[in-house]
Amino acid sequence: MTTPEDRLAALGLELPPPMMAPPGVRLPFAFINVREGRALISGHPGTGPDGNISGPHGVVGQDMSTREAMDEARGVGLSILSNFKAEIGDLSRVTGWVRVFGMVNSAPGYTEQHVVLNGMSDLIIDVFGPEIGRHARSAIGVAGLPMGLAMEIEGEVLIAP
Repeated sequence: MTTPEDRLAALGLELPPPMMAPPGVRLPFAFINVREGRALISGHPGTGPDGNISGPHGVVGQDMSTREAMDEARGVGLSILSNFKAEIGDLSRVTGWVRVFGMVNSAPGYTEQHVVLNGMSDLIIDVFGPEIGRHARSAIGVAGLPMGLAMEIEGEVLIAP
């Protein structure tokens, strides 16, 4: 049986190290919160090769194109999978993606947030397959995000014991 980790490798993708909080920043919450067969995924940015927050930073529709932001959303998805794997040990424990919610720091009048989030949605389906990867999703534009981030993505999954 092909695992999500096998699919990542076949796609030529590597997970970054699990994300670390920036020095001096207090985060009184968990990046991944596992409760009774569910895992709630806090809003994530991208993670760099050292485990530090790497962005993306800026305003979509002003500092980066929709295509660039879509690629960045895929990178944020890899950050999420890294933290998720660190928390539960094996991505094969995922029995279903429930929902994905993305916030995109958007220029005035920008309306392609839904296209940006396709980067994350496509990654989930590529890695978990259409049955397990099927999810509900919302994408909204916001006037600003913490640390000047261009996007923040969260989600919810079902997991086996």
